[in-house]
Amino acid sequence: MLKSMTGFGRGVLEADGFQVTAEIKTLNSKGLDIFCRIPKSLSSREIELRNLLSAELERGKIELNISITKTAQAEASVSVNRPLVKAYFQDLRESFYHLSNSFDDLEMFKLALTWPNAQNTEVVTESSEDEWKTALEAVRLALTECQAFREREGQVLEGIFSDCINGIEKGLQQVSEQDGLRIPAVRERLLKTITDLLGEDGFDKNRFEQELVYYVEKYDISEEKVRLQTHLDYFREIIQEGNGKKLGFMAQEIGREINTIGSKANDAGLQRLVVGMKDDLEKIKEQTANVL
Repeated sequence: MLKSMTGFGRGVLEADGFQVTAEIKTLNSKGLDIFCRIPKSLSSREIELRNLLSAELERGKIELNISITKTAQAEASVSVNRPLVKAYFQDLRESFYHLSNSFDDLEMFKLALTWPNAQNTEVVTESSEDEWKTALEAVRLALTECQAFREREGQVLEGIFSDCINGIEKGLQQVSEQDGLRIPAVRERLLKTITDLLGEDGFDKNRFEQELVYYVEKYDISEEKVRLQTHLDYFREIIQEGNGKKLGFMAQEIGREINTIGSKANDAGLQRLVVGMKDDLEKIKEQTANVL
């Protein structure tokens, strides 16, 4: 089964006094790139979270966001930074005495509280075991939803690949039909040209047939057609395996055979068919970058 590297999942859990929300977003990438945005209280658990994401999601650009919100029953986590507020207050008092003898302690205290970092709205403490377990479970819920999202996207990609491979295969069948008409047409065209120039008895017909055989061998695409069909069949097998890197490699091999057929075609009809196959191949290449 194919899986896309694009996915999103969200997990929300409530416990005694707090709520944990975990969100996971994944995008395509050649390797594994994990970015975590988590509360400071969980910073010591970041390695465990990274290992979990790596094992479950394997590849892609992965972003994890965890937020912990205190519920109404929890105590407020706001505290005053007393040493800093004291410094602000003293500086205000000294500065004010240079301008006036009147000084209102209460008003200056209120002003000091509004200055940067005077209040700590988040008290950094080590996470409790309950908080960590809840966060971990929320992450697992987000992972489950993200995996389901990836599978749904993979089904869409599988449909695109099947349509494109069928399109290339149809083009290959038309190439085979056109190829059977190409050599006789070339023979008639060359014979007419030589006859017009030299007359029917003005050239060696045996030599003409030898040169025609050389032409046929030079522009023969039989091997390319066989290899291309083999690659298309193998591509379908890899779709069932769900290996994105293999799909990318096989797309390159398919392109190589199509290009060789185009270079050997020497026929306007074959060239048009090759262009159509290349168009389907480009669609495949665009989507293989999204496959896990």
